[in-house]
Order: sequence, then structure tokens, then C-alpha cells
Amino acid sequence: MKPPTQCEPHLLAQRQHTWYGHNLGRTLLEAEVTRLNGILSNLFGYHLLQVGQIGDADLLAGSRITHRMVLGIDVETRDRRCLFARADALPLASDSVDVIVLPHTLEFEADPHQVLREAERVLIPEGHAVILGFNPWSLWGLWRLFLRRGSYPPWCGNFRGLTRIEDWLALLGFDTIEEQGYFFRPPLQNVRVMQKLNFMENVGARWWPGLAGCYVLVAKKRVTTLTPIKPSWRRSRLVNAGVVEPTASHMKHGPT
Repeated sequence: MKPPTQCEPHLLAQRQHTWYGHNLGRTLLEAEVTRLNGILSNLFGYHLLQVGQIGDADLLAGSRITHRMVLGIDVETRDRRCLFARADALPLASDSVDVIVLPHTLEFEADPHQVLREAERVLIPEGHAVILGFNPWSLWGLWRLFLRRGSYPPWCGNFRGLTRIEDWLALLGFDTIEEQGYFFRPPLQNVRVMQKLNFMENVGARWWPGLAGCYVLVAKKRVTTLTPIKPSWRRSRLVNAGVVEPTASHMKHGPT
């Protein structure tokens, strides 16, 4: 039996959609759309894939890539205009996608390593992965601990630090090329209070960037090249029983 603090799969999508409809969720979603617009506008290719859906916002609107796909990873998204599959078993050919976006996908997957492996598989060489995540070392992380993870997203997810995600990506052959922290305010639903605390965004970005509530990471898949290994030839001396090496005298005058 699962602990009561974990998100139930059949309720996760519904509760996540409800949370992003509240004041705090809408404020966060607006900030994330702004971040993604700036990043995706500089990434090019033929195919763009988003794995997972948060709220009703179009997270891919800022991209110049014309062919965009949204993959739903839960039963609640079957009625939407998107592909339905598992994040850890993408129904796509290897080396077929130019850019993949994971919007808080890793927090709610049982095997985030496999999700990243699938992302690496479907990306072309020098393709890009864009990952949104919640920072456990922040006011958001403290709030999650205060709620004892809770039963509603995002608090029921597994917040993972930026350094850990970078290590996982490096092992899979990615280079981190950009990272941004955002949303330094505490996770409060009161709109007026959040507006008064808006100064924390500029102050936090300057003085404590590592304490941002969320982060976006951009990584590039390395190009794997095969380096031929040259054989190391060694000259061996033929010294067998009954065989004597020639001396300098023999080599000069020949045998007598």
C-alpha cells in the first residue's frame, strides 16, 4: 500500500489542473511561460516534443519550430488533443526529436532516470532538453516539508536539486548550457501579499540565485564519435632454443 502522502496516479492530473487554476498556480505558470518563451525562441529544428502537461497554458508558444507535439502521461489527458503514452517509454524513434521539454515531469515519475534515458534516446545529436523543476533548497522546499509532502501537487512530488539533475544528465552524455532560477517569493495564495513581495524576484536573482523556488535547465546532447584505436605493434626478439642471434661480426663479414 502506498503511503497517504504520495500522489495517487488517477488523481494527480485532476489535482494538478486544479492547483494551476488557483492564484499561486496561475502566477507560477505565467512565470514559466515567460521563461520558456525566451529559451525556446533560440532553439531550432524540425520536431519539438513536450512530455507532460501543466495547466492550460501553451508552453511551446514561443518556439519557432512548426511541428510541436504534446505527450500526455496520465489518463486525464486522453480527451485532449495530444499523444498519450508513458514518459519512460516514449513511442518515438531514436534520434528523431530536436527539442524535448519536461515541465515538472521528473517530480512525479517513479523512475526519473528512465525518463531522462528516453529523452536522450529520442533526441538527435546536439538536440536540446529543457527541464523545469522545483528546488528543494528554497522556501518552496521548506513549505513542502511543513506540509509533510501533502497529497496535492506540487507538494506530493519529489523535489530534486539542480546539481543532481545535472549529474544525471552528464552521465547520459549531456552538457548543461544554461540554467535559470526563478520565483523567489514564498508560495502564498494571497495575491496582494505576493504583489508586495515582488521585489524578492530581483533581489533573489542577484544575491541568492541558488534559493529560487524553481529552475529551468537547458542541456545539449553530445555528439558521440567513434575514435579508432590503433594497434600498438611491438618488435619482438626471436630467441628460441637452437636459434642464435647474429653478432656484429656475422652481420659484417657473413658466416665463415
